Amino acid sequence: MARGDVLLTVLAPRITADAQQQVAELAEQFGLRAGAARCLADVSLPGQRYDCIEQRFTAGSLDTAAFRTAALALGEALAVDIVIQEDNRDLAKPRLVCFDMDSTLIKAEVIDELARRHGVGDEVAEVTERAMRGELDFKESFRERMSKLAGLNESVLAEIAAELPLMDGVERLMANLKHFGYRTVILSGGFTYFAHHLQDKLGFDEVHANELIIEHGKVTGEVHEPIVDAQRKADLLEQIALREGFTLAQTIAVGDGANDLKMLAKAGLGVAFRAKPVVRAQARQAISISGIDGVLYVMGYRDADLIDW
Repeated sequence: MARGDVLLTVLAPRITADAQQQVAELAEQFGLRAGAARCLADVSLPGQRYDCIEQRFTAGSLDTAAFRTAALALGEALAVDIVIQEDNRDLAKPRLVCFDMDSTLIKAEVIDELARRHGVGDEVAEVTERAMRGELDFKESFRERMSKLAGLNESVLAEIAAELPLMDGVERLMANLKHFGYRTVILSGGFTYFAHHLQDKLGFDEVHANELIIEHGKVTGEVHEPIVDAQRKADLLEQIALREGFTLAQTIAVGDGANDLKMLAKAGLGVAFRAKPVVRAQARQAISISGIDGVLYVMGYRDADLIDW
């Protein structure tokens, strides 16, 4: 049970009056008392991509888990994102934002792309999908997938890096996070080779991922230990925050797979982005309709606050 103020953020390419009414009815159903509302984005204005309304509610006694489950179901039915968070912005201003990479910052699972080029795409993609749904141990599945890449030419890495499709809104998100002075980090179960490529392109402050072992111009099918799995991501988020002098309440994590759940749970704000159903169900916050720049609205920024990119 939660008491105190709750922030409800509703985000979509367009929010209808009916959708607003249904969200208000859901809040009333759970005993929330409506407070001040802010329009963070208005798609009717020139150059704007989204509608976004943030409203504060007071909870006498709220079953937060049940409310989030109901809000997730309603959001899916209405094709809007409904994000619930405790209103503690005045107590802990975020300073550190950590991201998964594959299917979060980019529209690809790099290991699947490597496998496809190596002629083992279908079998590796099947294992990847099961791992991201949480059906397989990540380390075990990762080693299995890596073994199938043995003998891949190093030149293929550069070809794939040059073609990586960026996630919708990622350039706008990163331009604004840098403008506002956040420390940004990639925490990936993918590979440093591609994470450094994104770092150079988008300006991340640091990168932690798996380092491929390459010998005589060929991928060996192994990586240097330790493997970046779910626990390693969560530990790194905490270690970086401690090193930089931030509390965990000042951290944000964004990811899409089961391998991100521990990181999302540890962060002050943990956003599942276009995530697998099991991840959306377990994460405290989730956005699926907007691009990844929707994270800016969940943080409370208005379009008027944001810079052009």
